[in-house]
Amino acid sequence: MQYKAKTPDEYIDAIPEERKAPMSTLRKVIKDNLPKGFSEQISYGMIGYVIPHNIYPNGYHCDPKLPLPFMNIASQKNFIAIYHSGIYADPNLMKWFVTEYPKYVKTKLDMGKSCIRFKKIDTIPMKLIGELASKMTPKAWINLYESQIKKK
Repeated sequence: MQYKAKTPDEYIDAIPEERKAPMSTLRKVIKDNLPKGFSEQISYGMIGYVIPHNIYPNGYHCDPKLPLPFMNIASQKNFIAIYHSGIYADPNLMKWFVTEYPKYVKTKLDMGKSCIRFKKIDTIPMKLIGELASKMTPKAWINLYESQIKKK
């Protein structure tokens, strides 16, 4: 679901009541763990963490007017989702996450290319998500993006 929020706070205010606390906690965990240089904003109708133009002037190759996306969180119709571009682009990071996940959550990992879905919001492994958020600096993401994604 997309919300018409203009700020992350408006986004949290707009989502269903039962999602507000877990989304707020998820947001805080990510903000507390992301390396310096990422910026929080509404991106693609979700709460997004991007590399702003003042750090990466080229922007996103699909639309250079947009900052380079890195990570998003969203309250979807049937789940809370975390979108992490680094997992999509870095097989080692993907392997690490898939290996660590069962240490935190007993249910099977529900994951697409870059989307991690949590249908049971009380099973979101906040500590693991914080660690995931901390694993890539803006510089590392730019280098990976330019070598693995932008050229395709």
